[in-house]
Order: sequence, then structure tokens, then C-alpha cells
Amino acid sequence: MNFYNNTHPYYCGIDLHARILYVCILDQEGKTCVHKEISADPAKLHKILEPYIGNIVVGAECMHCWYWVSDFCEDLGVDFILGHALYMKAIHGGKTKNDRIDSFKIAKLIRGGNFPLAYVYPKKMRATRDLLRRRTKIV
Repeated sequence: MNFYNNTHPYYCGIDLHARILYVCILDQEGKTCVHKEISADPAKLHKILEPYIGNIVVGAECMHCWYWVSDFCEDLGVDFILGHALYMKAIHGGKTKNDRIDSFKIAKLIRGGNFPLAYVYPKKMRATRDLLRRRTKIV
């Protein structure tokens, strides 16, 4: 298993859902700069990330709706990493679990070098991958 261990001035953890995002941004010292819930809107995410562009890495757990965040970060020139859902035990293993805590833990995992990486499929390969996954379930 590979972990993300590059250093950046700021680390952003996003807890993704279909209609909302919970965003947490930490600095190198671990102080919380931003910690808020927003709707799943690229304009709102851009407004939050704008002061940090060029100095931030954005991480999210590999769930069903990560494609648009990856494409959004690519368009902005922001580093995006995807966390392997099965290996993110720090998030799933806690007694208390909610979006606010999850986004903070994702940012802490990235900052601490303990963020388990999943492969970020290129945009042009995703349709084929999704088709093969659907076909596998049928067959």
C-alpha cells in the first residue's frame, strides 16, 4: 500500500456526498484554516480554495462522486489525491463519525503522511472502467 507523504503549506480534506461537501483545510502546523459545509458546487469550492491555489493538496475518499472534484482540481492546477476507502481505517474505525470529523481526519492523514492512495483514473479512461465494472456484475 502506498501512502502520500509529500509536504505542502496547506492540506485539504473533503468528505464527499452527492449534494454536499465538508471541507477542512489545515496548515503545516496543524491549525485549522477552514472547516465548513458547502453544497457540491464547483464555484463554492473554488471560492474556498482560491487563496490556497499553488500551495495546497486536496484529498478525498474514493466514493461514487469523486470524478468532478478530480477534474475541477486538474483544471485549477491543484494537486488531487484519492484515498483508498478500505484502508482509511482512521476514518471508519472511530467511535464518532460524521462529515465534520471525517473531513478533518482526511486532512490530518494527508498532513501526517498516512493517507492511503488509490489510483485516480484519467478522464478518458473512466467510461471504459465504469462499463467494465457494470459488465462484471452482470456476468
